[in-house]
Amino acid sequence: MTRFRPCIDLHSGQVKQIVGGTLSTLSSDLKTNYVSQLPASHFAQLYRDNALTGAHVIMLGLGNEQAAQEALSTWPGALQVGGGINERNAKLWIDKGAEKVIVTSYLFPDGIFSFDRLRAVLEALDQDKTKLVIDLSCRRQSSKWVVAMNKWQTLTDMEVNQKSIKLLEPYCSEFLIHAADNEGLQRGIDEQLVEKLGQWCTLPVTYAGGGKSLEDLDRVKQLSQGRVDLTIGSALNIFGGAVNFQDCIEWNKHQSAS
Repeated sequence: MTRFRPCIDLHSGQVKQIVGGTLSTLSSDLKTNYVSQLPASHFAQLYRDNALTGAHVIMLGLGNEQAAQEALSTWPGALQVGGGINERNAKLWIDKGAEKVIVTSYLFPDGIFSFDRLRAVLEALDQDKTKLVIDLSCRRQSSKWVVAMNKWQTLTDMEVNQKSIKLLEPYCSEFLIHAADNEGLQRGIDEQLVEKLGQWCTLPVTYAGGGKSLEDLDRVKQLSQGRVDLTIGSALNIFGGAVNFQDCIEWNKHQSAS
């Protein structure tokens, strides 16, 4: 059943909505859609009040640990946290209150997928794959999608396709996939990717990138046959956009009721 899933994106300790493809080591490259004056804990409480489970808290670079901790403390055991997760800190974030940890760049040293690192993260989590989300955020390259790391600036040796999904499914509980070329642009979802994810994935999968209207939830449901969830970020009115947050909540309730 397709669901709306919310997010808390953190950059320099603040809740922000950014254009994903502009993240780099140069602050001058960054394009920001929205900077909240409210703390991460405010949004965690908002999601808790509305029973919006499965939200991801993403730390985009350094200086976000305290804000992420505040969000987790507001709703212990219910939020997923990602950004800089590795074998050394994965269990620490679970102990700090994360429901699950999200890992991406650590799995690709020098851009090459490492099974050893994946196994190391799982070992740190006591082999409990229900605590692990694999982030296969990607950039489109012609007719394929290639996993991107390091703030989505570095392409790896892994495509997002049926083969890679099947390879990784035994090691995690769900996938998070940002379409980095669409992220923060509010220009619409990558419909072909959403459709393929619905075909390839047997685990829960959340797509993020380009969602700009309530109708996108219906479209994701249709394209994926109800197998893919959608994150709407920049387009939400709580982040300065036009999509009513309450309407998304009601959409979820309607799906549950039907």
